[in-house]
Amino acid sequence: MRSAVDLRADRPRRAANNDTQTLPCGALENMPTWLICIPLVIQWCWLALRYRSLTLPSAANPVITSGGLIGEGKLEYFQGMGQLARSYTARHCAISTQRLKSPRELRRLMERAELSFPVVVKPDVGLRGHGVQRVDDLAGLQRYLAMFPSNEIVVMQEYLPQEDEAGIFYLRDPLTGQGRLTGLALRDFPRVIGDGRRTITDLIKADPRAGRLVRSAQHDCRFTGSDVPAAGKVVRLSTIGSTRVGGLYRDGGEHITEQLTSVIDAIARDMPSFHFGRFDVRFNTAQELSAGAGFKIMEINGAGSEAIEAWDPGTGAVAGFGIIFAKQRMGFAIGANQRSAGVQPVGLLALAGLHRRQRRLIAMYPPSN
Repeated sequence: MRSAVDLRADRPRRAANNDTQTLPCGALENMPTWLICIPLVIQWCWLALRYRSLTLPSAANPVITSGGLIGEGKLEYFQGMGQLARSYTARHCAISTQRLKSPRELRRLMERAELSFPVVVKPDVGLRGHGVQRVDDLAGLQRYLAMFPSNEIVVMQEYLPQEDEAGIFYLRDPLTGQGRLTGLALRDFPRVIGDGRRTITDLIKADPRAGRLVRSAQHDCRFTGSDVPAAGKVVRLSTIGSTRVGGLYRDGGEHITEQLTSVIDAIARDMPSFHFGRFDVRFNTAQELSAGAGFKIMEINGAGSEAIEAWDPGTGAVAGFGIIFAKQRMGFAIGANQRSAGVQPVGLLALAGLHRRQRRLIAMYPPSN
């Protein structure tokens, strides 16, 4: 039997601290991944028993591979977009690595997609920023493609210069048709602030969060460690903002408004059968974002997307797990309604195959930067 999804389960919360430069690492940031996974796996198994399916959330977005639970391509979310959704999405194109492209072919691809350097290149099948690079010229693009696994797809996308980034979590109940935003995370890039005395290397050593950058596997640090930034100067250290490389996630629920909800809902409805996931955007100002304006979509993630606002340093472990648990429950509830409407979740063996392929590819990607 189909039942309406409880859209009240994950209330947006106000960020506890807006002074991003003094925030210590939070409860979930300090936990090892394996420890975080234990309670999540326990609830997942309980929900699987309740709904009689281990992979039910994969039915939430039936046009996307595994509903976006794992192993899907980034371009899948852009395909089939209507004119409205495309107008909010960063310009992009696909490059096949079946064979190396000549400089002339690459220039033509960029011209057709209305792209110019710098651009961002990334794997179509990716995770947590692995393989994502900014490239500034044709030679850099050719080097990246030469390092990439053969017979795969690279996404080339316009570089969005805004320093502000957000992950906007969206949910639409297939039964009632009601859509809403259930969370908004603000993502800060890895950075240090100069004091006029210490080098960038010394500043990183003194910052537990920034220290992840130099310890992260498969990441290429392109700053000059011996530079001494002037007092108060903010030095961005990475193209990507993942916590894997020292990014900071903050709860930005205070920016969820009726205007932003209306715009994101309209975008999601202009995509084929999209009901559950996260829109990663760059935006100009918080005021514009709250008004549903001044942003561009970089990526969209489906059923496997994380409720990353739970990693806010001001959020305790119990509250953080509560946010993640609520997201899991809503994924199963939406999947159940989709299954009742005739959508079949992906099989467990197929899902395991997608996971193996994704992990294998990640190990082969060029380093992020």
